[in-house]
Amino acid sequence: MQLPTLLVTLAGELILVPVTLLPIINPLSTASIFVSTVGNRRMMAKKLARQIAVNSFVVIVLAMLVGTYVLSLFGISLPVVRIGGGLLVAAAGWRMLGARTDDPPSPAQEQAEAIADAQLEGKSFFPLTFPLTTGPGTIAACITLGTHVESVTPLHLLSGVIVAVGGALLVVGVIYLILRNSIFLVTRLGPTGAVVMQQLVAFVLLCIGIQLMWTGWVDLNHETFAGAA
Repeated sequence: MQLPTLLVTLAGELILVPVTLLPIINPLSTASIFVSTVGNRRMMAKKLARQIAVNSFVVIVLAMLVGTYVLSLFGISLPVVRIGGGLLVAAAGWRMLGARTDDPPSPAQEQAEAIADAQLEGKSFFPLTFPLTTGPGTIAACITLGTHVESVTPLHLLSGVIVAVGGALLVVGVIYLILRNSIFLVTRLGPTGAVVMQQLVAFVLLCIGIQLMWTGWVDLNHETFAGAA
């Protein structure tokens, strides 16, 4: 493969990572939950956003680089992962579309200011990173995106690592910026803006889930027919 063609392919795969993962992660929707957790403590919000971004980076890169090998260890095929991940993503989108928007504040929201900083830091991985930010649907999508890392060709292996690391940096950069400024964003959006944004992202999420299931179904049928032949 010529260098210009390789660079174009690499750029396309790199952009595909945030385009695929950000609607699934939906950091704008996460921002409202994040604010209900940290309250109005802006310095704590910045610190916690940075930690969540670091945790998310590790989860995304590991899922893209070693996810397929873990599946091989347990004998799970990639089409099955696509179908399962698609079901999770579509279910999440469907729940968001049908979620009530007039629920009263929860006790956690009302008592956010009472949570100690040390307790908040202890929640940075669970549940704020997993499953709130990088849940099962995100991990399934990461495994699908990282399938080309299986190649034994050194050049393709290197490009796979570049795509995984570079794409993860783009994703977590967006996550960090949104969570860091979540108090301002939630205030500016207001209740109506937050609902509109949530519904738009939910519909996109539902479509992504259906597309993942369809791709997995097509690949599964192709493998079945190829094995029968």
